[in-house]
Amino acid sequence: MNDIFTIDDLQKIWQKISILHSGQTYGGQKQGEKIEYINHIGSVVFEIMNAAKNTSDFNAGLAIKCALLHDTIEDTDFSTEDLEKEYGQQVQAGVLALTKNTTLEKKLQMKDSLERIKAQPKEVWAVKMADRICNLYAPPYYWNQSKKEKYLEEAKIIYEHLKDGNDYLAKRLLEKIEIYPDK
Repeated sequence: MNDIFTIDDLQKIWQKISILHSGQTYGGQKQGEKIEYINHIGSVVFEIMNAAKNTSDFNAGLAIKCALLHDTIEDTDFSTEDLEKEYGQQVQAGVLALTKNTTLEKKLQMKDSLERIKAQPKEVWAVKMADRICNLYAPPYYWNQSKKEKYLEEAKIIYEHLKDGNDYLAKRLLEKIEIYPDK
């Protein structure tokens, strides 16, 4: 079951998320460095595209759509209703599973998110692993050692819970975890 997904679909969603995330930045490795947030979204999509090439029986359309939209509910004013209307119930469910439930205590959010992700198709699991892989490229310059260690511990939890969802991405995530302390 592979979602039909054309380059025109990709361009249309890319334009939408570029507008939704316009002006959002994150800190780079060097002090004062600001990186456009759309770079993160693209990085997650690139990881998913590469995983799709290396994974049989993979619904690339669903995974790419969820990767493109994974932070829209959390970081923009895009509504869950519009998400379903424009991209369907399956994409909406995947994106919502990837969205933190901020009504919960911070310490419970990761466990809740992983439980919701595991109730989704494995392509959604893949997006979460790809997201964390990208977030382990290099920490922002302003993160202290404690923040880096906490983030690394979360990455290990993600790996343990989702590693059976995609062998290729599980291997990539484990590689990033192993070298992350060297950053």
